[in-house]
Amino acid sequence: MICGLGMDLADIDRIARVLARHPERARARLFTAGERAYCDHRAEPARHFAARFAAKEAAYKALSGSEEARHIHWQQIEVTNSPIDGRPILRLHGLAAKRAGELGVIAMHLTLTHSELVAAAVVILESAAA
Repeated sequence: MICGLGMDLADIDRIARVLARHPERARARLFTAGERAYCDHRAEPARHFAARFAAKEAAYKALSGSEEARHIHWQQIEVTNSPIDGRPILRLHGLAAKRAGELGVIAMHLTLTHSELVAAAVVILESAAA
């Protein structure tokens, strides 16, 4: 059963400007070390940073619904890639993982895409049938 759904769009130029204005501070605040390493090794890092930012926003929306969920930090939602097929995978830490447990999440689905201007992400959270 679907217990959470989130979608977000991120303006690639806006993310690039934020990262250019405050390179170390913004990267460390918004992205995990693994996310930074992944994006920095891509031909167009801003696209990949924007897609991961959109994924974090989408996951936050999917997890929302409690007072405590409002305190989830950027670092507590991480986008990694499957070592088998490269698809994006969500990893939750801290309050984000706690909230997923409260919702009874048994599976998380993430899809990312981007064009020249925007990156988009959709997150679907599944729980066991009630």
